[in-house]
Amino acid sequence: MASGIRDKVALLGMGCSRFGERWNDNAEALILEAFSEALDDAGIEKCQIDAAWFATAIEEQHVGKSGIPLAMALRLPLIPVTRVENYCASGSEAFRGAVYAVASGACDVALALGVEKLKDTGYGGLPQRSRGAVNDMYWSNLSAPGAFAQLATAYQAKHGVAREDLKRAMAHVSVKSHANGAKNPKAHLRKAIDEDRALNAPMIADPLGLFDCCGVSDGAACAIVTTPDIARGLGRTDLVTVKALQLSVSNGTESQHNSWDGSHFMTTQVASARAYEEAGISNPREAIGLTEVHDCFSVTELVTMEDLHLSPEGGAIKDVMDGVFDAEGALPCQIDGGLKCFGHPIGASGLRMLYEIYLQMQGRAGDRQRSTEPTFGLTHNLGGFPHQNVCSVVIVGQEGA
Repeated sequence: MASGIRDKVALLGMGCSRFGERWNDNAEALILEAFSEALDDAGIEKCQIDAAWFATAIEEQHVGKSGIPLAMALRLPLIPVTRVENYCASGSEAFRGAVYAVASGACDVALALGVEKLKDTGYGGLPQRSRGAVNDMYWSNLSAPGAFAQLATAYQAKHGVAREDLKRAMAHVSVKSHANGAKNPKAHLRKAIDEDRALNAPMIADPLGLFDCCGVSDGAACAIVTTPDIARGLGRTDLVTVKALQLSVSNGTESQHNSWDGSHFMTTQVASARAYEEAGISNPREAIGLTEVHDCFSVTELVTMEDLHLSPEGGAIKDVMDGVFDAEGALPCQIDGGLKCFGHPIGASGLRMLYEIYLQMQGRAGDRQRSTEPTFGLTHNLGGFPHQNVCSVVIVGQEGA
């Protein structure tokens, strides 16, 4: 019977490029920037890596559908390299491949790296045209802001929330993320804003204004994983281990059956419940000390806190306005600025989330370091739309916790 991967895999090293409008750097340069930091952090040689997983969502920018671009950029020593893509959860998919390889005993050391160059193509989050596939993934009447605006109005209707109250809560989410991003030298957006500016910003898709939407960024992030025994043999004593890793994928219920009311993410509810069980966590609101969630839009973060069972159903607005998820709150969320301000280069985002929690657990987060290092941290990486999506939930923590 499957027993899960709790404490079978340790984070040996992590790295992240600066996110933003990297006009003068190609994807290879961003890959090298993230990998160099991770390799130095891991304290190993490149030849000690047994296999790699490479995440990128926009294939046209990175020479097709293979792992060759990563192998060439890093001159990897002819090891297996697998290219993966799972919407905006691609980075977490690469991490899953590397973690499972180590947990199974197939590899001693594995690499997960995600990258995206979006600014050069003008990519703004709209679906791509397919090349004649039966299931054409391009919808002329659907955009990401439009779809997530419907999530907001469905949540508002279900819980009887006044539009002004929802808007003010979303503004608080955005103001909080901008304040956190301002302290992060690698973040794309580093200017603080106030509530009035968020509330009076141009409307993108009602009720989502400009500051309710994440930016479009270039960037890369990287993780090197191994077993705890190997990590200790390399002299590591401050181990951060993987407690749980769960993936849930829409099966059509949301878009093809009226049992879904459009106000929440079914996949997040399922993946998080499975992750808590795998990690041995019975009270997540008390156990989890830090979260990085997929805040592609401010309302997504708000709804996600309920789907992760960190806020009671219908109670996220109160928690947001009470400051529970602020940097100095009881359960900080997006302490690095999140997708909203750190940025969202699609293939890198899931790994970027882990990078921040890893730094916080080792007391290395600089100006944004929490006074108390968390015992458990959670990442939530969502790909797709509210009605059709992929959700990855990863829980990491101090060894022995």
